[in-house]
Amino acid sequence: MTEQEAYVTLNMLPKVGPVTVRHLLEHFGNPPRILISSLAELKRVPGVRAPAAASIANWQRQVDPVAEIRAAEQSGVTIITAADDDYPPMLTDLYDPPLCLYLSGDRKALEMCNKLSIAFVGSRHVTHYGVTVTDRLASAAAAAGWCVVSGLAVGVDTGAHRAVVKGGGRTVAVIGSGLASLYPSENVDLARKICTSGGAVISEFPLQRKPDRQTFPMRNRIIAALSLGTVVVEAGHKSGSLITANQALDLGRHVFAVPGPITSPQSSGCHKLLRDGATLVENFGDIS
Repeated sequence: MTEQEAYVTLNMLPKVGPVTVRHLLEHFGNPPRILISSLAELKRVPGVRAPAAASIANWQRQVDPVAEIRAAEQSGVTIITAADDDYPPMLTDLYDPPLCLYLSGDRKALEMCNKLSIAFVGSRHVTHYGVTVTDRLASAAAAAGWCVVSGLAVGVDTGAHRAVVKGGGRTVAVIGSGLASLYPSENVDLARKICTSGGAVISEFPLQRKPDRQTFPMRNRIIAALSLGTVVVEAGHKSGSLITANQALDLGRHVFAVPGPITSPQSSGCHKLLRDGATLVENFGDIS
């Protein structure tokens, strides 16, 4: 088994995550060695729970890494593993960096994240004000040569990606599903435009993985890690965008927030970030 096949296998297995794999790598040295270990050996590794050990010991009954890699190749998808030279170094700042990245589009967009990258996040229920601000800031970022990272969700994410594509810049969309089950479906055409205009759509999930409550917070940590800073345009007080902002802070990244009307629920989360020390943004010059 190749190292790529082993990483793909571990990434596809239920009850096995990046932190568990880190413990296993510290013990066994490389991914293929993990997969040939007995259940008893796996259980003896500190930090590895019994369900994870059982899942790994029975991997051949659950996943087919060769078929997954072949399906990716046939779809024009590149699989980058944590052992590859072009694995984004910024992701290694995470406590639980993804084992694999599935990439559709141009790898150069991902490489740009190491130099000049800014994330845009915000409400799915974006207001006209939010649409206008997102378009203005993301367009300015693209014009200045920054790579814009977002999550392809409806609302602020969609506005940011569209502005960059329209402006001829590069954007990276990090999605909360497998690339073959792209969510939301209404952004399939936008994802295609991103990929054909020098950008990329990426996911840590196997091709057919459907989105769920777990996949979106996982997606958010990648958005935060791939970016030098995160801009929150509109966010309610319980918005998932605040999770991304907090993850960015945990990683030592900059957090920016756009102020809004005090009467707008969509701006309450941004105002909280500003009270907590986020940088106020009125134009892209406040970021760059």
